[in-house]
Amino acid sequence: MIVMKQDATEDEIQAVVDRVEGVGARTHRINGDELTVLGVLGDREHVMRLELEGAAGVDKLVPILKPYKLASSQIRHGEPSVFEIGGRKIGGSNFALIAGPCTVESREQTLGTAHTVAAAGATLFRGGAYKPRTSPYAFHGLGVEGLRLLAEAKAETGMPIVTELMDVRDLEPVLEVADVIQIGARNMQNYTLLTELGRAGRPVLLKRGLSATLEELLNASEYILKEGNEHVLLCERGIRTFETAYRFTLDLTAVPVLKELTHLPVIVDPSHAAGRRDLVQPLSLAAAAVGADGIIVEVHPNPDEAICDGPQQLVADEFAAYAEKVGQAAAVAGKTISTLAAAA
Repeated sequence: MIVMKQDATEDEIQAVVDRVEGVGARTHRINGDELTVLGVLGDREHVMRLELEGAAGVDKLVPILKPYKLASSQIRHGEPSVFEIGGRKIGGSNFALIAGPCTVESREQTLGTAHTVAAAGATLFRGGAYKPRTSPYAFHGLGVEGLRLLAEAKAETGMPIVTELMDVRDLEPVLEVADVIQIGARNMQNYTLLTELGRAGRPVLLKRGLSATLEELLNASEYILKEGNEHVLLCERGIRTFETAYRFTLDLTAVPVLKELTHLPVIVDPSHAAGRRDLVQPLSLAAAAVGADGIIVEVHPNPDEAICDGPQQLVADEFAAYAEKVGQAAAVAGKTISTLAAAA
């Protein structure tokens, strides 16, 4: 990490970039409020031989010892990243309430849910057009038709769309609709897919694997970041443990720990962790109070008739009351639910 002086000129910064890239390394520029930092990826010995400490405009060189260089909080001197997606801010003092159905089932279900969560102040609309399922015989989503319905929901409500990508072959149609591409727990270590998303440049919501450590999650994010895509949202969605009273163990300790390790925003998914509707609200309140940057939650007009994951989806008519309580919990941690009006 090359820290430039506060009064470094643009020519001095570019001169350092040219020297670093001249030995085959790559630079990742971060413009702070007061300082410019150049993250360097490449052969450390080649870069050190440049003796950049004495170069014009350079303040100091700081080695990043973590295996995840660009995700490390060190690269931004502990300053959290704040992303703007469709006019909504995520990170810092901004809390993202991402809501919508597990699966896009029909036009009525999708548009009805979109209008309901939008009216309650949700930040982004989530919905699955492609769905990973344990059984090969289960419903795997509407595919392209599901994407079309999500696009219609966005057109009617103005809400940015979060939807899952499972296969790189579906990247182009997903890019036409998605403002944020979700990578599910099973694909967290699909490094080929992550690399392609890094090159695509679209914001990514990266879910923690079922048995992944936090370091493995951050290393997975590095595959996206190193390709030049800075907009990665990390998602804690519960890990597999010995407990059988609920589907997964929601690791809320991961939230403050990730806040120490990385500058990236941290989102929590209480729906998949709990697997039970009655647990979603208390887990959501806890996640907000512990400092999460947002929640991604499932909502359905009639969960009892949902094609999949009905027992964990909130009832749409009750979402406004839920959102108000989550907002109160987020306020305890000094955050406000981010909407288009709030961002403006």
